[in-house]
Amino acid sequence: QVQLVESGGGWVQAGGSLRLSCAASGIIFSNSSMGWYRQAPGKQRELVATSTSDGSTGYVDSVKGRFTISRDNAKNTVYLQMNSLKPEDTAVYYCNARLITRFFGYNYWGQGTQVTVSS
Repeated sequence: QVQLVESGGGWVQAGGSLRLSCAASGIIFSNSSMGWYRQAPGKQRELVATSTSDGSTGYVDSVKGRFTISRDNAKNTVYLQMNSLKPEDTAVYYCNARLITRFFGYNYWGQGTQVTVSS
């Protein structure tokens, strides 16, 4: 019943921008920590950006100042605005929804969307 539907990936030249979207259903979105991860060929999946239910955000150092995570709780959607893209940003980007409490929790992933940045 849970779905994380990603969109917005594609091909851009270095210096360009993309906005990724992840529409969630079947979860308690407003209480969930949302995140974006990426995995490049031959590399381990890494955390790129997070947005917690209390409004806190965080970024991996390599994207600070270029990427912005945001969420719209009314639309159950989390976004990743990516500016000044570099070839090293090329990866499959995954949406994540996570909730951990004493009595209930979940950890879900989207299907991934390809981002390719040409040099």
